[in-house]
Amino acid sequence: MCPVRSDPIHRFHSLPLDHFDRLPDSLLLLIFNKIGDVKALGRCCLVSRRFHSLVPQVDNVLVRVDCVISDDDSSPSSSSSDKSRPAGPFSNFLRLVFGGIVKLLQALGQFLGPKRSLLNETVNAPSSSSSVGRGADDDDAEMGQAGVTHHSPTQVLRNFSEIRFLRIELPSGELGIDDGVLLKWRADFGSTLDNCIILGAASVINDVHSQVSEYGNDGFCSNNSITGNGDDNGSIPESFYTNGGLKLRVVWTISSLIAASARHYLLQPIIAEHRTLDTLVLTDADGQGVLRMNRDQLEELRVKPLSASSASKRTQVPALNMRLWYAPHLELPNGVVLKGATLVAIRPSEQSASRKEVSDASWLSTAFEEPYGTAAKMLIKRRTYCLEMNSF
Repeated sequence: MCPVRSDPIHRFHSLPLDHFDRLPDSLLLLIFNKIGDVKALGRCCLVSRRFHSLVPQVDNVLVRVDCVISDDDSSPSSSSSDKSRPAGPFSNFLRLVFGGIVKLLQALGQFLGPKRSLLNETVNAPSSSSSVGRGADDDDAEMGQAGVTHHSPTQVLRNFSEIRFLRIELPSGELGIDDGVLLKWRADFGSTLDNCIILGAASVINDVHSQVSEYGNDGFCSNNSITGNGDDNGSIPESFYTNGGLKLRVVWTISSLIAASARHYLLQPIIAEHRTLDTLVLTDADGQGVLRMNRDQLEELRVKPLSASSASKRTQVPALNMRLWYAPHLELPNGVVLKGATLVAIRPSEQSASRKEVSDASWLSTAFEEPYGTAAKMLIKRRTYCLEMNSF
């Protein structure tokens, strides 16, 4: 008769041990908060009942919007009609001003709405379609061309109850720009626009030692180069006003403000439903635009309804005071050269005088990541030009 083995090694192999059972809930939540991504959290929900109950308590969430679904994208009639239109200078200008904006509004029109939203978070993993990925009703889901399930960010976030830090990332910036053109913006909102800063350049040369043409896209001689030491008087050349340089900057400014106000308008349902939010950031994978709201701004929007534009689904932009800095040729310390570099700082005209002035260097220089933060610091040392814009 064989004796029964009772050594510790035998007992260890005979009894399965789940080491996660030893971890306290607070540590698991710390791990889930480090994960952040809503799809990965959806998969975690399937691991166990314990995980399923803890994931909705996560306070740091990232929602990546995988695709933009627009009925107009596949319309053959719209593409053929575009080809038949004359491409005159005025038509090209209108297309430059409004082409990207129309697509922006189409794509974002139902961003956070209920069914049949145009901009959806693609949930293509089976695990993501459970608990966190869905709301109360499965009918809220949309089906794509290949049977892939889509959910809007509102639906994806429905079961989270403790979100403090929320980041939503679009697949790309809304504003279509030509290759080589730099356009970045950052906007802060409460119930309306608090401030916006825009950095643009007609072209970006990554290697200062490469051959540079005598004249850039703005028609200014590259000898007007600056390195931040103020070796010219900082004045804008007269040709800037006559060769379309100013008109292009106005287009950049209006387009960026419309993109920012459209994002702000469409965030209302999330802000209303998640009262625990401390910070909300809506950005894009290209890094083109960033909309930010802190806790005070979020609460302001809940208490004070925004003014919507009568023309489209976006927040009305108030009357604005703007300051513009310009450099025909801006060489950054890392060798990157910005041709036709422009910085525009924007605040509402009626903003309280107790707030920071628009020329506050700390606000302007920290708006963008490097090397563009350095570009902003260099530009604000140049001559300032003031502009005004009516509400729209």
